[in-house]
Amino acid sequence: MELPKLYRCTLNRRYKRFLADISFEDGSQATAHCANTGAMTGCWEPGAPAEVSYSENPKRKLKWSLERVEMDGSWVGVNTSRTNAIIAEGIRQGSISGLSRDKELKREPAVPVEGFGKSRLDILLTGSKEPDIYIEVKNATLLGKDNRTILFPDAVTERGKKHLEILQGIVQMGHRGVLLFALNHQRGEAFAPASHIDPAYCEQLTTARASGVEVLVAMLKHSPSGISVGANWGWESEAGPSPRKRRSLQNCEEQGGTQRLVK
Repeated sequence: MELPKLYRCTLNRRYKRFLADISFEDGSQATAHCANTGAMTGCWEPGAPAEVSYSENPKRKLKWSLERVEMDGSWVGVNTSRTNAIIAEGIRQGSISGLSRDKELKREPAVPVEGFGKSRLDILLTGSKEPDIYIEVKNATLLGKDNRTILFPDAVTERGKKHLEILQGIVQMGHRGVLLFALNHQRGEAFAPASHIDPAYCEQLTTARASGVEVLVAMLKHSPSGISVGANWGWESEAGPSPRKRRSLQNCEEQGGTQRLVK
């Protein structure tokens, strides 16, 4: 997905969850909107290079949006609202195995599960004889100690547990419930639950999978002007694809195909 025009800056401070103080090369400063509800652990530090976009919308109080941060030479996508759009585009292009591009795609659908009020998930694929597919997307950015495994969550998440419970209810109704972890860190090659951060969430994830909730992992690729879906696979263990499988996925991607890896 092509991003709006990007402007280089320095990230000085992130605070009150949705605010980020930035400065530009000419010495000017601004406060940007940070569309990320997570802790952003390991995704920023004072003085880190970053990129922001600018909005002409007169109704917006904050014109700048923090898009991504450069950590140790690798881009980390921190605008979670972009992540959902990137995944939606990947589905429409047929880039994510197991998620049909032939279905109608709806964003932020209301959930049909009783007991969750007006809760919504991120994507609904509907409109064929096959079961509807409800998808919750998680922007995963916490880099593990091995510098290749991306962990989720980066903080205790009651909201994340609720989404798992909703997906379980979706499956019980006869639909497909999918949790998709988008690895939005250039070093990401594998995924694992962060059990040391939120053991309750990881336990709920295990329960959800046993109940039929599908877990997919998609690597996101950063270019100078955008972010797109790269290799993706079905997740069944903490280990990521082997080097041989990663090469296979990369070759498949370069040849214009897609492949789903179930470990």
